[in-house]
Amino acid sequence: MGDAAVSEQTVVNQHDLNSSENESNEKTESKETSTKKAKKKSQSSGKEISEPLKKDSKEEESTQLKNNIYVVFVECETPGNIGFLARTMGNFGLSKLVLINPPELKKEAFYQAMHARHIVENAMIFDTLEDFYKHVAIDFKVASTGVCGGSYNLSRIPIKPEELGRSINPNANTAIIFGREGNGLTNKEIGDCDITVSIPTDPSYPIMNISHAAAIILYELFKNRNEFAVEGLEEITSIEKEYLLKDMTEIIGRLSIPDHKKKTGLKSFKNIINRAFITGREAHTLKGILRRIKMNQEE
Repeated sequence: MGDAAVSEQTVVNQHDLNSSENESNEKTESKETSTKKAKKKSQSSGKEISEPLKKDSKEEESTQLKNNIYVVFVECETPGNIGFLARTMGNFGLSKLVLINPPELKKEAFYQAMHARHIVENAMIFDTLEDFYKHVAIDFKVASTGVCGGSYNLSRIPIKPEELGRSINPNANTAIIFGREGNGLTNKEIGDCDITVSIPTDPSYPIMNISHAAAIILYELFKNRNEFAVEGLEEITSIEKEYLLKDMTEIIGRLSIPDHKKKTGLKSFKNIINRAFITGREAHTLKGILRRIKMNQEE
């Protein structure tokens, strides 16, 4: 990654859906009440209350991560790459850009940043990495590199971006450090970091552009913490799935085919529904089609 660098792994960090009629009468009233609350489903979506809580927790974790990540670019050679890096940061909601001994921030840097030019305008600038470490309390330092090490260069033994995404602590101030376009980070700069991360590229051309490398690393950090910013992508609920299977069972039951083929047909439909991860909206549309089929069968 420009030989940009990231290594040694020290980073930290259904319910029973039966109705309350099936619950044991021996439970105390208080326990029964708490159990009902835990299992109660939202009438609007049919999902359990715990699911939105998980979503809220994921959003909170994503927000913490955005607030605590510093993207550091060491001795960039061209202003345009600063703009490209800022644009990549903006794609993932990051804003803390740190520039170490950068070139003059000419118009190119702001032009390439597009709608993330505010990130360039507010960038923190230091003469050296040591100055940055003195002014900002960093809990965890991640070096990115395109040149990996082995038993004779332990500081360059890397982890993959996916591993970093799984283990990073959202509550810790983390600096992800990218090196010079030509030479990357020095052994000393990498040695001062806690781990090294590297993207497994093809050996014939292992060095990536800084912004491309940053995009892959940041994607791995946020892929399980961010959601699509659109409505209507909620996955089908168990109740919606049951109605679909019920309608298909009725349709297949009216066909003049052997029972074993009916059983196989229903099983195939169920497998397709389970593998497809269809949305609630898609389920609603499909249910409407199945109803029309049933109506035609009855005529």
